[in-house]
Amino acid sequence: MSNTVLKALACALALGITSAIQAADPIIIKFSHVVAEHTPKGQGALLFKKLAEERLPGKVRVEVYPNSSLFGDGKEMEALLLGDVQLIAPSLAKFEQYTKQLQLFDLPFLFNDIQAVDRFQRSPEGQALLKSMESKGITGLGYWHNGMKQLSANKPLRTPRDARGLKFRVQASAVLEEQFKAVRANPRKMAFAEVYQGLQTGVVNGAENPWSNIYSQKMHEVQKYITESNHGILDYMLITNTRFWNGLPPDVRSELDKIVEEVTREVNTQADALNQGDKQRIIEAKTSEIIELTPEQRNAWREAMKPVWRKFEAEIGPDLIKAADAANQPR
Repeated sequence: MSNTVLKALACALALGITSAIQAADPIIIKFSHVVAEHTPKGQGALLFKKLAEERLPGKVRVEVYPNSSLFGDGKEMEALLLGDVQLIAPSLAKFEQYTKQLQLFDLPFLFNDIQAVDRFQRSPEGQALLKSMESKGITGLGYWHNGMKQLSANKPLRTPRDARGLKFRVQASAVLEEQFKAVRANPRKMAFAEVYQGLQTGVVNGAENPWSNIYSQKMHEVQKYITESNHGILDYMLITNTRFWNGLPPDVRSELDKIVEEVTREVNTQADALNQGDKQRIIEAKTSEIIELTPEQRNAWREAMKPVWRKFEAEIGPDLIKAADAANQPR
């Protein structure tokens, strides 16, 4: 056998061994998020890692990066589209440049409670929204609750007039900007990781967050008052890069789909308990006064902010708003 043939055989063998090793390498799934591990999203990411590695041993390895440790608010979507991360769970307020329909979830006082949110998200209209960005390379896998939002500030907020002139931190959402403009407050866009310092230094005077975010980010230490307004929902959409997800081996993707469903149920079951627990911890800390609105006061806020619905009706779609509003009535 000639040296040339031997070298060719040796190269083929080496390539075969390398391919076998590469085939045995686990699929790395980087899960990046911007909140603390104590929060519903943080717990969901850890549970996804646990179940994926237990049920797909050697096939999948999940790396979780909490608290903006890999990518912050402004960079995680770009990172997903570039393939630098494979899973993120942005707030539903972050998608307006990809689809205007998801602005629905930012409309103030649209949902009466978290049960209404559940009913809508499980409906055909809610499920269709998960697939509404696939032409942009984004696949929605599920909705994760964080909780109903509360208003916080360094002055008592009992009526819409109390918000006038205050600077409220908002996510990069046109709807949320208009929500605060409706009560003559001043919205200020700010990354989540910067909110505590912004409140501490007075760059902003107030914010809107679920109890778990307020507690985990210690916002109650720099906000004298928290109004239990339940005026909106701060939920996340667990998303992946469409090409990455569709390119997974079918058996792996099928199992991950099942895990996502299981984790989503657990996150949403635990979110309310976590928020109520963090509310109690804030009460015990005695750093903030919690204001409970009367039905009349809450209705005044609702009426003051409801014109925002009409402003975005054409972009979101009147039928979609109607379907979401109908979810307030148990079927």
